[in-house]
Amino acid sequence: MKDLPIPTLALASLGLRNTLWPVPAAPRLPQPPAMAVPASRGGLSVSWARHQDEVREAQRLRHDVFVGEMGARLRTPLAGHDIDLFDDFCEHLLVREESTRQVIGTYRVLTPAQAKRLGGTYTDGEFDLTRLRSLRARMVELGRSCVHADHRQGGVILALWGALGDFMHRNQLDTMVGCASIPMGAQGGVASGDVAASIWRRVAAQHMAPIQYQVQPRLPLPVDQLDGSLDVEPPALIKGYLRMGARVLGAPAWDPDFNTADLPMLLRIQDLPARYRRHFLGE
Repeated sequence: MKDLPIPTLALASLGLRNTLWPVPAAPRLPQPPAMAVPASRGGLSVSWARHQDEVREAQRLRHDVFVGEMGARLRTPLAGHDIDLFDDFCEHLLVREESTRQVIGTYRVLTPAQAKRLGGTYTDGEFDLTRLRSLRARMVELGRSCVHADHRQGGVILALWGALGDFMHRNQLDTMVGCASIPMGAQGGVASGDVAASIWRRVAAQHMAPIQYQVQPRLPLPVDQLDGSLDVEPPALIKGYLRMGARVLGAPAWDPDFNTADLPMLLRIQDLPARYRRHFLGE
């Protein structure tokens, strides 16, 4: 995350983020953070991208999911790829189907050192994270999580999280932050904003972070003007985060580029339930 002050202007698009945070073209650091060797489990292999062509595979999967399925409107320098200014500074985690070598799941991880080089994180563009200053030195940002439509039965997410747990342990990092998205497309004839507002009210009732870590959206979803009384389930990824002890940091922001309501979420290693600590950290 950041040690430098971040502007508190409302940022409505990646275009504005680029204007406020111009980043010169720069090569990746020659020595990435400590990572485990590629792992294999249940017909899946897990590895960290080492070359640009591997990053491109992740970007193509992201484009297929975010644009093809969710209807995001992205400005990208390469057709068919989801690319933004953060990608060159992130580590990219890949899950492949061993039989085809196709990338079917991905996360990107922005380390504290790289966030400092950038002057902030993607999440800083959507929320004022001033209250997280004390955590930033050992906090990573997780983002752009997605899984291929044919592989959403849980194994891919478990593989991703196993590698993330190892990454955190090896690099002595203890906190993860990021935006968890609620699609804003109409669902079952129900207005999308009402679904997002209802999910927000449901998770806020039981999973809010302590007041000292709560943050404010820069472009808030107008939850007070929406019907938040619907009986709807959060997306699977959000439910997974909550089961692992994640906390919601505040009300959702609206991301017009992805047409999603984004919840700011924080997970600290110390809050992982024992069963997840054993599974992901071997404790």
